[in-house]
Amino acid sequence: MSLRQFEYALAVAEQGSVTAAAELLHVAQPSVSQQIRGLERELGVELFARTPTGLVPTAVGRAFLREAEVAVSASRRARATARAGAEELVGELVVSVQLGLGTRQLPGALGVLRRRFPRLEVTVFEEPSSAELERLCRRGVLDLALMAACERTPAHAHHLGAEEFVVVLGAGHPQLAADRVELRELAGEPWVRFDRDSALDAVMLNVLRDHDPTPATAARVSQTATAVRWAAQGLGATLVPAAAVPHGHEHLVRPVSPAVSLPVLAVLRPGAGPAETTLLELLRRETWADSTSASDSFSPVS
Repeated sequence: MSLRQFEYALAVAEQGSVTAAAELLHVAQPSVSQQIRGLERELGVELFARTPTGLVPTAVGRAFLREAEVAVSASRRARATARAGAEELVGELVVSVQLGLGTRQLPGALGVLRRRFPRLEVTVFEEPSSAELERLCRRGVLDLALMAACERTPAHAHHLGAEEFVVVLGAGHPQLAADRVELRELAGEPWVRFDRDSALDAVMLNVLRDHDPTPATAARVSQTATAVRWAAQGLGATLVPAAAVPHGHEHLVRPVSPAVSLPVLAVLRPGAGPAETTLLELLRRETWADSTSASDSFSPVS
C-alpha cells in the first residue's frame, strides 16, 4: 500500500466517482481505477460499493478511509515541516472551528498567514458537534482547532479569550427597547434553534433551563448566519456568539442577563509545526472578549 493509493481512495470517497476524483487529482481516470482495484486486491476487501448514483464506501471502506485520512494528514505535515525554512512555509494546514467561535477573529489571522506564506495551503471547516471535533483532534486529523472545551492534555490547549453570546430579536420586538435583555422576559418565546447535536443548541438549552424549561422551537438551522436572519424576520428569538452576527443586523442584537460566554481554546496537535504555531500567535493578537467580565460564564457540555 502507498500514500498515493490512500489519497486516490479519499478522493473517490469525496467525489463519489472515479472520473471526478481523477479531475480533482489532475491524473488520468484509468490511473485512479487501477490504484483503487490494486488497493482492494491487496486488502482483500471491497472498499466501495458500485451504485447507480456512484461509488459509496462500504462499512469496511469507511473504517479504512478514517485511518487513511490520518496517514495522509501526517504525511503532509511531515513534508511541510521538512520543507519549512526561516522565510517560507509550504504544505497544508487543516483547521477546524466549533460552529460560532472565532467568526470575526479567524479570518483576519488566516489572511495575515496567507499573505506571509502564500505557498501554504489552508483548509478550514466548521464543526457543529463538539464531540465530533474532540474525536477529530484525538485522531490527529486536525492541525489546529478552535473549541470551547478540550479533554486532551492541557499542554496542547491555549486559552485565547471568550465569545460573548447575544440574543437576536425580530424588528419591532418590545425587548429591543432595553439595553440588555433579561432572559426571564423571553419565557414563552419561540426560538430559532440549531441542530440537535450542535454545541450551540446545548448552550441555548442550558441558558434557558432556569427561565423557560421547555422552549418552543420555531425552526432548526445549521448555521449562525441563518439563525440570525430568520430571527430578524420575526420567526423567533435566537442566541448566538456576538462575533457571529452578520453585518446589517446589529440593531436587532442585545446582550443578555445573566451574561453568557464561552471560553475559546486553540488546540494544537501534538508536535505542532511552524504553521500551527504561527497561526496561534496571530490568533493571540486578535481581539477576544474577556471571559472574566461576564457575570455568568457558561460551562460547556460536549
